[in-house]
Parts: sequence; structure tokens; C-alpha cells
Amino acid sequence: MKGFRLLLLAAALALVVAAAAPAHPEEFELRMRVGLGLEPGPLGPSPLLSPRASSKGVEQLGHADPGGGFNGDVVAHKGHAYLGSWGTAIDFDSYVAGTYCPAQGVRVYSLFDVRNPAHVATFADGATNPQLAGSWTEKVVVRRVATPSFTGDLAAVSFQDCRLGGFNGIGLYDVSDPSQPVELSLLPVGVFGVHELWLQKRGNRAYVWAAAIFGEVVGDAPDLRVIDVTDPRNPVQIADWGGQADLGVPADAGQGSFPFNLVHSVIGNETGTRAYVSHWDLGTVILDMTDPAEPTFVGRTTYAPDEEGNAHSAWLAKGEKILIQTDEDFDPGWFTPPGTETSWGYARIFDISDPANPVQLSTFELPTTTQFPPGIGDYTVHDPKVVGNTLFLSYYAEGVVVVDIARPDRPGMVAQFVPEPAADPHGLFFPGEEFPFVWGVYPERNYVLASDINSGLWVFRVR
Repeated sequence: MKGFRLLLLAAALALVVAAAAPAHPEEFELRMRVGLGLEPGPLGPSPLLSPRASSKGVEQLGHADPGGGFNGDVVAHKGHAYLGSWGTAIDFDSYVAGTYCPAQGVRVYSLFDVRNPAHVATFADGATNPQLAGSWTEKVVVRRVATPSFTGDLAAVSFQDCRLGGFNGIGLYDVSDPSQPVELSLLPVGVFGVHELWLQKRGNRAYVWAAAIFGEVVGDAPDLRVIDVTDPRNPVQIADWGGQADLGVPADAGQGSFPFNLVHSVIGNETGTRAYVSHWDLGTVILDMTDPAEPTFVGRTTYAPDEEGNAHSAWLAKGEKILIQTDEDFDPGWFTPPGTETSWGYARIFDISDPANPVQLSTFELPTTTQFPPGIGDYTVHDPKVVGNTLFLSYYAEGVVVVDIARPDRPGMVAQFVPEPAADPHGLFFPGEEFPFVWGVYPERNYVLASDINSGLWVFRVR
């Protein structure tokens, strides 16, 4: 969640170096590492290797760079890749001007020739709808749905504003013909829009579970919104849920460098009866969604007092008995509160056989997780996906890390894909440097997709 990173650095700058702060926080970070002559510190221990590691590797298959940088998450559906986009504002002037708000929407690529992904359409962008010219669209989910009001391939898209007057909420699109997306509706949601979302099928009904980020922090409404999209032309919010409203845990009473309890993202199980809510310092909250209009607390993961927190994303494995939780932490030591662990974010694996009492089985870290000062780039884990006993982690500067979780208590590294370094064309992140910057990962049967914030869509396979 890059916006959190900028907020963290901006807050620290305001407190520590307000009088001499450079043009933007990323320049300050770069000066801390390079301008002040700080060499990278020693690497931490290497992870366990899977028995599969000796015979496995990766092969790059294809690449497509849409240009303009600031790419977001990626998903695959029926031989097509859907590549989101990102934006931000680091101060009021950039918010008014839209300096870092390219509003590139969702780009669709045909993967029928995976070695040459072909751009076939763009939607949810400022060019096709001027109402969206001040917004970013980092998350898109595509599902085949069949309801009394709609049958076809439905795309749900998150919107957050990065320019004054931008749209905040969700968008629903008919992508049954991926080359001709059709906007069905836009629904305003949240003061700061929807950061991430999940499109859930339930019989002949469909729902979007939306993370309306910072809602409880600013005193608006609970962050998790449940929206009935059975008729995607007329979506209706039917419920909400939040740690402050429903558990009595203050939204501003978190821990670590960014101490908040807010909903960052959400996923569901196969039947749509459970929601797994990444609630930042409150951990992953498990909700019973049997009645979508009445989300009910079941249990949650927890952190020790000296841990950073930051439950960012989640995925399920092994018949929904195992939960993968990724904690995104962009502060490996600069502004970490005393008594709190100093590291980049890493993955945790939980046994949720008893969903009321999740049990942590293991963590997965890389040598760079505890390196301080770090090298150029961001070395926190980002998002998880699982196929069988294989976990795929998008990992920013570390690319995509492939992990064997046949034994969830002893995860072992299998392979790693790191795309070619590229510079941020906007000059926001590490000006003058080239570096890998992988946001998302999406495994398919014969290939794996990765999205790089700077360089776009990558296709590879694990041999």
C-alpha cells in the first residue's frame, strides 16, 4: 500500500526535518541511504530451501509495458490479463494538480500468445470517462456471474481519488467481450474511496466486499462495506463492519510505525460464507457472511506487543484450513518506535482449522527482511496467492518469490522471478535509480502473471 508508505514518511519528515525537507519524501529516503553515504547493512539469514528448489527455476515468457508507470494489481480471466493502475498525492499542491495521478484505468491484454501480450482495451480510465480522470484503480476482480439481472463476465474495480474532484468508490463493468468493456455503474463509497475489494458469487446473487479505507479513522463509517451487485447496473450497500464499531477497538489504537486499525483488503472463501478481512494492526479478522446483511465476528489473528502489525492481504490454502497473511511494512528501522521489531514486512502462516482461534505456524522472511540500511528499492512482502502447495508472494524489489507450503510449519523457497530493473517515469520513487518494483502476482495453470509498478505486465513460468 504505497499511499501508507508516503504518509509514514511525510509524517516523519514533518516531525524530524520539517525545515529542511526536500521536494518529496522519496527523495529524503534516497538521501538517507545514498546521499548520506549509508552503505547497505548485512543481510539476514536465508530461508529454508524446498526439496523442489534444486530442480526448479523460472523462465520469462513475455512482457508488455503500457508506459506511464504507476501500474497496480493484475488478474487473469479467460486468457486475458487485467492490469490496474495506481496514483497518489504527497501534499496538497500535488493533490490539486494531479501531479502523480495519471488515471490510466484498467488495461486488458490478450494472452493467447503469452510471449507477446497484446493490448486489446482500456476501461475505468479518465480518457473513456472524464469523471474518472482524477482517480486510480489499483484493484480489479473479474468473475463469471449469473444472476436474474446479469449473466456474463463481471469486473469490479476500486477507485480512490488522487486529484481534487476525483471519484471515490467502485465501478462495475461487463467484460464478456474483453475487447469491448461496458461500464454498468459507478457507486460512490467512502470518504477516501475503496482501496481494495472482492467480488463474491453466492448462488444466483453477487456481492462486492469493499475496503473503504480510513472510514473509522476519520469518524465516517465502518471500513468494510457489503454491496449487493446482483443487479450490477444498480448496486446497493446492504451492510458494513469495522473493528471500532463492532468490536469496540479504537481505529487509532494500533501499534508500530503506522498505528491504526483499519480495513486494507478482504477476500472470501469458495462458498462466500466467510470473509477474511485484513484489518492492519487488528490482524486478519474472520467474519461469518452466511447472511451478507449481518457480518458476524468469528475470530482474528493477533500480534505480539513488539511486532509491527500491518495485516495487508490474505489468501487461503489446504482446504481453507490454512491462512497466508502478508504484513506490509515500509519502515525497516528509520522511524520504528522503541521496543518494536525492526524489519521489512514478511509473511505469516496460520492454522485456522478453528477459525475462532487462529494459530501461527511459521513466518517466511528473506535475507533482506532485516537488512538495515537497505539497498535501493522496497523489500517488504506485498500480496499472496496459492495454487495447491505452492505459495506465490509479490515482493516489490524481490520480484515474485515462490514458496513450497506442503508443510505450512516449514515453508521452503522454490524459485524467484525478478523482472528487469526500471526507473519510475514520474520520478517519485528513488529518482535516478532503476529497480524492480513488483506489485501483484497471479498464477494460472501454464504461466504466472506479475505486475511491476514501473514496467508493467510480466509473464513467466516455474519450471
